Amino acid sequence: MKYAVGSLVQARGREWVVLPQSDDEFLQLRPLGGADQEIAGVYLPLEGADVRPATFAYPDPAQVGDFRSGRLLRDAVRLGFRSSAGPFRSFGRIHVEPRPYQLVPLLMALKLNPVRLLIADDVGIGKTIEAGLIAREMLDRGDIQRLAVLCPPQLAEQWQSELAEKFHIQAELVLPSTVRRLERHTAVGQSLFDLHPFVIVSTEYIKSSRRRDEFVRTCPEMVIVDEAHTCAWSPNNRSDRHLRHQLVQSLSANPARHLLLVTATPHSGNEGAFRSLLGLLRPDFLNLPEDLSGRANEKYRRKVAAHLVQRRRADLRHFMEDTAFPRREEAEETYTLSPEYQKLFRTILDYARERALDESGSRQRQRVRWWSALALLRSIASSPAAAVATLRSRSITAESGSAAEADALGEQSVLDMDDAENSEFIDVVPGAQEGEEQPESQSARLRRFARSAEALYGPEKDLKLQKAIVLVKKLLKDGYNPILFCRFIPTAEYVAEQLRQALPGKVEIVAVTGMLPPAEREWRIQQMGRKPQRVLVATDCLSEGINLQATFDAVVHYDLSWNPTRHEQREGRVDRFGQPSPTVRALTYYGTDNHIDGIVLDVLLRKHKAIRTSLGISVPLPANSGQVVQALMNGLLLRGSRVSPNQLLLPFMNDKTAADLQLDWEDVSCREKRSRTLFAQHTISTQEVVREWDAAQAAIGSHVDVARFMREAVRANGGTAVQKRDDWHFTLPNNQALVDVCGGQARFTARFVLPVPDNVLYLSRTDPLVAGLAAYTMDMALDPLQESPARRSGVMRTRAVSKRTVLLLLRFRFHIITRRGQVEIPLLAEEADMVAFHGRLPEPDWLGPEETEALLAAEPAQNIPREQAVAQVERALQEMEQVQPMLNRMAEERGEVLLAAHTRVRQEARQTGVHHAVQAQLPPDVLGVYVLLPVIG
Repeated sequence: MKYAVGSLVQARGREWVVLPQSDDEFLQLRPLGGADQEIAGVYLPLEGADVRPATFAYPDPAQVGDFRSGRLLRDAVRLGFRSSAGPFRSFGRIHVEPRPYQLVPLLMALKLNPVRLLIADDVGIGKTIEAGLIAREMLDRGDIQRLAVLCPPQLAEQWQSELAEKFHIQAELVLPSTVRRLERHTAVGQSLFDLHPFVIVSTEYIKSSRRRDEFVRTCPEMVIVDEAHTCAWSPNNRSDRHLRHQLVQSLSANPARHLLLVTATPHSGNEGAFRSLLGLLRPDFLNLPEDLSGRANEKYRRKVAAHLVQRRRADLRHFMEDTAFPRREEAEETYTLSPEYQKLFRTILDYARERALDESGSRQRQRVRWWSALALLRSIASSPAAAVATLRSRSITAESGSAAEADALGEQSVLDMDDAENSEFIDVVPGAQEGEEQPESQSARLRRFARSAEALYGPEKDLKLQKAIVLVKKLLKDGYNPILFCRFIPTAEYVAEQLRQALPGKVEIVAVTGMLPPAEREWRIQQMGRKPQRVLVATDCLSEGINLQATFDAVVHYDLSWNPTRHEQREGRVDRFGQPSPTVRALTYYGTDNHIDGIVLDVLLRKHKAIRTSLGISVPLPANSGQVVQALMNGLLLRGSRVSPNQLLLPFMNDKTAADLQLDWEDVSCREKRSRTLFAQHTISTQEVVREWDAAQAAIGSHVDVARFMREAVRANGGTAVQKRDDWHFTLPNNQALVDVCGGQARFTARFVLPVPDNVLYLSRTDPLVAGLAAYTMDMALDPLQESPARRSGVMRTRAVSKRTVLLLLRFRFHIITRRGQVEIPLLAEEADMVAFHGRLPEPDWLGPEETEALLAAEPAQNIPREQAVAQVERALQEMEQVQPMLNRMAEERGEVLLAAHTRVRQEARQTGVHHAVQAQLPPDVLGVYVLLPVIG
């Protein structure tokens, strides 16, 4: 190629840097002081005559300014880089500053070829960020060109926003609702996966054999599988889970495919399922010994540990630096039913038992009756509104054609299943009317029950609601913004309406249910974040997906979930990294006299919580939670309403007892603890993380550099920057151009480290506001016609030096060349740094990095006439010819350091036929020349 990547050219009246996407006919160019938004293309056959090599001009001595603006210009240049130096190619592009512990999966992944990794960190640690970091780095290294994320449909939009906002990956959603639109743009014989390089695919949509085969054929080089435990194989797999396993197994069969499996529950209570996940990473893992303990099996453990990262929050709280995970305060609150509610509940319980014991008709009709009865019990325990809706609705199971189909529909609509295909039933009322065969007398009874339930509306007779209002008021008084999780849509809407009547008008109260499309749910929550006090009443459509930790900090389980994992998911929406509140609250709210809550609480929820407290992680139920709950409720229905809840904890599930379940759960928790000990992450040392972390921070700048730049840039332009505790309050001057590059905001409050509270901006180095101000600062400094606060030259007398010292702000540009066989992949890396020398030429003494950095904080001690300052800059420029050879050597040496760092993190992957080289573009650009003079006298 005529113009090397990273070289300078002049075209269209300005200087540009040649970018990697260029070829012999087309140049992709970025303005010398500009941002990615200003990238332009030049078609050489048309404009080639106007394109010529360029060199970066030295500063104009006549534009001499304040020496202290040199650091401002250095920071602006460094923060403006997107193709940064250092060990990682991606860190200049991401809109998040990873925590040090989040580098561990990235470093592990880069040691593998292909990348095959199971990321099984605890809930709320940031597995999405860890997976996104790996994908972005693989893209920016040229190891992959395309990416697919497989996830449950309810998580698809969350993945899309995370990839776009944090990693600048614009991915298309592949859902039943979007496929037709995407396929309209494909050519004949072209798959939508050929057309769109980045896709987020619903696992439920793509798992069928017809769609699966096309996806496997055209699948991108890297696949991220979220909620990977739902794709594990076990002998008890249902057909849908079996299809998901077949899908991922087909993808992993390609030995070159990179695969990331992401889940907080890799075991799911089943050792065989865990082994099947490992087998997706490497087929030979399926043949590992049953017991991997002991010295003889250490080699197997090390092999597995290279592909598995599994850490508890407690392991990471103080990893290299403190991470502000919130502290969870848990409590239980109870209520009793009013006499009127208790009377209706017992009447409905007797009716449900009557229907469940009716053995007339086909097996399918019997199962419809059973599920209708259970749905009715569940809804009356939830709220009068849910009971009314259920009593007046046709049972979902009535549409079934067989007993098996009735059970499948019943499990999905009444129970709280883990499986992704349950998302459409997650909060709808299941209905209690048994269909067309239901006699009129029975329909009349249901109508009477519905009228009785309507009479219970409001806190006077609905004591569950009454107590909940008290709890919400206390949470608000204590400074919390709570979420009330309900099982059914009518319950959520009813509770929200009652809270609006009971709480002051200044409290924002919103109900979010599955009736709303995902985009509308997210918009409503964003709007709530603007209110100082807010209460969200939601169904389990929000127990996964949308991040709620920035807006809410307490959870009330208004309805108990019949699945312990769902409880953990609800609390995990607020109890996660990024929660600005130091403490979150979780209230388990249950009835002491409704026969249902006590069963679920004692057998499932309390045991789950005890194990989590002991291990520091959640361990799923060892059996199918739906089967357990069915058995418990079967006991309730068959044994009658006069049986106490404690008696129901005895025999159930035929010959299996509650004690057996507890023992199985203990056994699973012990295996989980043992597994974490066996596969502890020792393949990456803390020292290795520290080395690469420090190298990355030095190349691109840290949050400390971003904060300093923002303060100094705003003040240098005539604005104000005032710190109040952890917040910085910025006010821009009356300068419309400056306000425009800062997103049109003349006043804003910001922090530079997550988490941030409401109405406070989080400013990372790639935030558009920071990037815009950096580009503005750089452009002003390069424009000779502008009065810039960041000058390219400066002179100062200071006590920080004892002899004349010259500082040079240099920009190094490197062409990283990766060859894979006959294919060459060009990359660009840039670095900005200050170097300093003093003493006689042509052999001056060069200062070390720490000495040079210290001089940037030098303070003026005496005034210096402008004429003398101009003369000093002119002298320094005349000396450039003699120091240029040394600057070129510096560039070449830094190129060697860059090559070592670039290859070091990928070295253990042992990629065959891959070779790397780095070419420094000479000479390095001299962006600034600054002279420090000793004090006279």
